[in-house]
Amino acid sequence: MDIQSERRRLLDAEDGDEDPTGLMSEQEAYLSKVKNRNLYLATFASVLGPMSFGFVLGYSSPAIPELTRIADPRLRLDDVQASWFGSIVTVGAAVGGLLGGWMVERIGRKLSLMFCSLPYVFGFTLIIAAQNVWMLYIGRVLTGLASGVTSLVVPLYISEMAHERVRGTLGSCVQLMVVLGIMGVYLAGLFLDWRWLAICSSIPPTLLMVCMCFMPETPRFLLSQGKRREAEEALRFLRGPDAPVEWECARIEDACEEQGSSLQASDLKDPGVYKPLIIGVFLMIFQQMTGINAIMFYAETIFEQAHFKESDLASVIVGLIQVVFTAVAALIMDRAGRKVLLMISGVSMALSTTAFGVYFYLVSQQHGVSSEHTLMLDVQSTAGPSPHQDLAWLALASMAVFITGFALGWGPIPWLVMSEIFPAKVRGVASAVCVLTNWSMAFIITKTFQDMMDSLTSAGTFWLFAAMCVANSIFTIAFIPETKGKTLEQIEAIFRGTSGP
Repeated sequence: MDIQSERRRLLDAEDGDEDPTGLMSEQEAYLSKVKNRNLYLATFASVLGPMSFGFVLGYSSPAIPELTRIADPRLRLDDVQASWFGSIVTVGAAVGGLLGGWMVERIGRKLSLMFCSLPYVFGFTLIIAAQNVWMLYIGRVLTGLASGVTSLVVPLYISEMAHERVRGTLGSCVQLMVVLGIMGVYLAGLFLDWRWLAICSSIPPTLLMVCMCFMPETPRFLLSQGKRREAEEALRFLRGPDAPVEWECARIEDACEEQGSSLQASDLKDPGVYKPLIIGVFLMIFQQMTGINAIMFYAETIFEQAHFKESDLASVIVGLIQVVFTAVAALIMDRAGRKVLLMISGVSMALSTTAFGVYFYLVSQQHGVSSEHTLMLDVQSTAGPSPHQDLAWLALASMAVFITGFALGWGPIPWLVMSEIFPAKVRGVASAVCVLTNWSMAFIITKTFQDMMDSLTSAGTFWLFAAMCVANSIFTIAFIPETKGKTLEQIEAIFRGTSGP
C-alpha cells in the first residue's frame, strides 16, 4: 500500500497536480541513500565494448602502411584495397546497428552486449590468421558488425542503469573509451606489427564477455518483461543496500504501464515517439557532417607542414587531445548540461573549419594552383621550404580547436542524448535507426570526400563543413531539450507535452 501511494503521488506531481517541490524532495531523499560503487563497476564492465570499438576504428591507421609494403603478395594491399580495408568497417557497423536494435528487444541489453564480443574476437582472429585480402576484409566486416551493436547497446545499458545525477557523466564514458581505444591502438602500433596489434585488440572484447557475466540486466528491461522481483534485485545491486528501491521500481513500472508494452504503427503519430526520433536522426547526421573524418584525414599532412616529421607520434598526440577533452566533457556533463556543451562545440568547430578553408584558399592563392589534385600534392609535399609553410600555424591551431570542440560536445553527446530521449517501448528500434543513420553517413562521407575535394576544392569543402556546424548550432538551440538532471520518464513526458522542460 505504501508503494502504491508513493507511485500515485509521483505521477500526480509530474502531471502538475501537486507541488513539484514535494516531488523533488522525495527524489532527493531517495538519491541521498544511493551508493554508486556497483553502478560504476557495471559501467566500467560495459564500456570495455566502446574500448573494443575504438581499437577497431584505430586499427587501420597503423596496419595499412604495413600491409601496403608487406612481402607476401597475397596480403599486400593496393590503394583501392587499402581504402576498402579502412572503410568497410562502416558497412558492417551499419548492419550491426540494425541487428543490435533487434537483439536488445529480444534478448535484453546484457546478453546483447555479451554476444557482441564474439564477432570482435572472431574478426580479429581472422585478421591474425589471414592468408589473403578477403580474409582481412571479412575480419574487418565482423569487427565492424560488433562495433555497430556496441554503439547501440552500451549507451542504452548505461542510461537505463544510471540515475539522473550521474547519467551524463557515465554516458559520456562511452565516447571517452572509444577515443582511449583509438589512442591505445596508435600507441601499440608504434611497437607492434599488424598481427600482434590484432592480438592485442582482441583482449578488451574478451574481458567484456567475462566481466558482463557478473553484471545485472537493466531494471527497465526486466520490468518491461514483467520481471519485477529480478528488477528489484538489479536495482538493489546498482543502488546499494540502503536505497528504498521499491520506490524507483514503482516509478519505472508506472511509466511502462502507461506506454503499453509493444510498438504499434499508430505510435509513429505520437509526438513522444516521432519528435525524439527526428532529433536523434539529425544529431547523427550533423555529427558526421561536422567534418571530423576530413580533419583526421589531414592530420598527418598538417603535422608535416609544421615540420613534425614523426607522423605516427602525431597521431598519438591527436588521440591524446581527444581523450583529455572527452574526459573534461564527461566530468562537466551533469553540471554544464548537454545544450551548452553542444553550442560551445558547434561554434568552435564552425570557426576552426572556416579557418581551415582560409588556410587552403591562401595556399592555392600563393601558388596560383588551378588543379585541386596539384594543390593537394603541393600541400602534402615536404621537400624544401615553401611560402605556405608560414601558414602551418593556422592549420595546426585550427585542428587543435576543432578536435577540442568535437571532443567536448558533438563527439560524446549525440550518443548520450540518443540513449536518453526514446520511450522504453521504441528504444531498441529508434536507436537502431539512429545508429544506421550515423554509420551510413560515415560511409558516404568517407567514400565521397575526395570527390567533394575535386568538385568544391579543399577550401570549399571545409567551408561546407563550417556551414553544417553553424546549422547544427541552430538546430541545438531550436529543437534539443535539456536532459540534465531529469529521469528518463521525465524526459519522455517533455516530448509527450505532459511536463515542462
